[in-house]
Amino acid sequence: MHGLVNRALECFLRDTYSPALWVEVARDARLGFDSFEPMLIYDPSETEAVIAAAGARLARPREALLEDVGTYLVSHPTTEPLRRLLRFGGVTFTDFLHSLDDLPDRARLALPELDLPDLRLTGQGQQRFRLICASPIAGMGYVMMGLLRAMADDYGVLVMLDHRGLTAEGEVVSIVLLDAAFSAGRPFDLAERLG
Repeated sequence: MHGLVNRALECFLRDTYSPALWVEVARDARLGFDSFEPMLIYDPSETEAVIAAAGARLARPREALLEDVGTYLVSHPTTEPLRRLLRFGGVTFTDFLHSLDDLPDRARLALPELDLPDLRLTGQGQQRFRLICASPIAGMGYVMMGLLRAMADDYGVLVMLDHRGLTAEGEVVSIVLLDAAFSAGRPFDLAERLG
């Protein structure tokens, strides 16, 4: 597993809860180190150990914890560059959804060894979509639900998301766009404002 994925999990725990909680989770997971290096490759068992240790420490189900990670990836001030990258996926939330298929390949252009979940979106009729999320880490569909929920808020749309379980293709997330103009959404400009 690429260090960036593990580092995101570490930063979520540090930023959302506390650096002290991260120290406890790293110890409980028996990592043998204090922090993940973003550019190294780690065994997926270390990722699994961190998820299990964090869930136990926080008394949170794995699914809820992973959904919170997905929300964090888009909504926390320290992850603004990722939010900006995702917003380049389209002017509307529907455009953004259709850009998800290409997201892993676009990420690999910058980091060839980055192993993001494979994503495949299919239309299911009027404003309904099905997202398949295939990953070696169980629960990445919940991470995508958190990310999609945060991006829907970012675009100002109202969506209903439901994790439909695991198929041979991967985890299935159902997406229903209820209101494309629910709120104003967060401001976004292609040119980043400095200062």
